[in-house]
Amino acid sequence: MFAELRRMNVRQVALQFLNILSIAASALMIWKALSIVTNTESPIVVVLSGSMEPAFHRGDLLFLTLPKQEPIEINDICVFKLPDRSIPIVHRVVKIHEDVNTKKEYILTKGDNNPTDDRALYDRGQMWIHKENIVGKVKGFLPYVGIVTILMNDYPWMKFALLGVLGLYVLIHRE
Repeated sequence: MFAELRRMNVRQVALQFLNILSIAASALMIWKALSIVTNTESPIVVVLSGSMEPAFHRGDLLFLTLPKQEPIEINDICVFKLPDRSIPIVHRVVKIHEDVNTKKEYILTKGDNNPTDDRALYDRGQMWIHKENIVGKVKGFLPYVGIVTILMNDYPWMKFALLGVLGLYVLIHRE
C-alpha cells in the first residue's frame, strides 16, 4: 500500500491532494446551495435523542425547509435552536400564541416521547420560543442514516480513523 505512494512523484501527490481539496470544496458548495434553496442554515440534521419516538428515532437524518410564506402550524415538527444551547432540538409544535399588540408569534413545543412540554428546556422564565428560533420544518427523513455521525461524536477516534483511511485511499489510488 505504501509502496504505491513511494512510486508517485511530487507532482502526482500534489494532484491527488488537489483532488481531495476539490471534493471538500464541492461538498461545501452543495451544502451552501441546499441552504439557499431550503432557506435554512442547516438543511440536514441528525436526531440525537429518543424524545421524538415513535416518529423519529436516534440516528434518523431529517431534511428541513423554512419557506418564507409558509407559517408555522400546530403539529408541525420543527427544529429550533435556543440562544444558550449549541445543539438544535427536534420537537413538535403543540401551541401557538400571537400577541395582539405586536403581532409576534410565540410557539410552544413538546417531544412526542416526553411527558411534558419544553418549557423546562427553554431559558429560565421563558414560556415560549419565537419564530426566529426555528431553524426549519421537517419535510422528510432517512431512518438511521445519521447513526454514523452519532458514533463519530461519541467516539472521536473513529472520526480520525475514518478520515485517515479515506485520505490515504485517495492519495494512493490514481484514478
